[in-house]
Amino acid sequence: MRVSKLALKNCPAVKITANYEMNKLSQSSVSIELLLEVMRALRTPVTGCPWDLEQNFESIAPYTLEEAYEVVDAIERRDMDDLQDELGDLLLQVVFHAQMASEDGLFTFSDVLEKIIAKMIRRHPHVFGDTEARSSGAVKGMWEDIKAAERDAKRGNEAVGILDDVPRALPALLRAAKLQKRASRVGFEWDDIAPVFDKIREEIDELEAATKLLDGSEKSKQEQQSELGDVLFSVVNLSRHLGHDPETALTTSSNKFIRRFSYIEHRLADDGRKFEDTSLEELETLWQASKTDEV
Repeated sequence: MRVSKLALKNCPAVKITANYEMNKLSQSSVSIELLLEVMRALRTPVTGCPWDLEQNFESIAPYTLEEAYEVVDAIERRDMDDLQDELGDLLLQVVFHAQMASEDGLFTFSDVLEKIIAKMIRRHPHVFGDTEARSSGAVKGMWEDIKAAERDAKRGNEAVGILDDVPRALPALLRAAKLQKRASRVGFEWDDIAPVFDKIREEIDELEAATKLLDGSEKSKQEQQSELGDVLFSVVNLSRHLGHDPETALTTSSNKFIRRFSYIEHRLADDGRKFEDTSLEELETLWQASKTDEV
């Protein structure tokens, strides 16, 4: 598609580039407004970016999730330069969604800011409240109590279950932990950790039994999957009782596996060998050596 000279002359991107260069020359701080202008320019018909113009909330959602994970990854690697970059990418996702909402007349970026500011003030009465509230300090569980009150206000007279508003799009481990935490708030919880271990053993026994009965039928496969899910759900519950985030725990173990596997890979390469030409016993010996090498 050809762009007219008039369209180019009035193109928002041209003005934005000029403003950005002026900021750099004067070493002025860049404001959020410039980012909002960049996003509006990308979504401007004719002169905007064809890819950005094609997007909608659903198509952008996977990128939003991906950017959030990349922020977490940078934190875990303690790479502050990368964290700065990834936080910018995540902020762009917020701006992108707000721009699309603004185009549809739903809400604006300013509305997003107003919502989060009001929410943070509301959820911290011990900081922003009256003298009595501030002097009482933060009460344990107060944050959850306030969030529960917010959920009740949203529901109004509508009958909504306690677990209904836990997002389905959350990663499975995180969602399981949130469901369990929400249920525990109303007393659906063991008082100590011993029954949690018992439950894991019970679920493993049931999974083993389902595996032995596997006959290749769709029903038996579904039964095995169901029992496997029960084991994972029970392990998430153990993680919660121990005070650990299951996503973080599993990520740590995955990274550990990568390190140890790479150790074996490099040792084999140094000897001019391949995995497929190495016995399982030899691989196990190298695996144990990788653990020693980490110490």
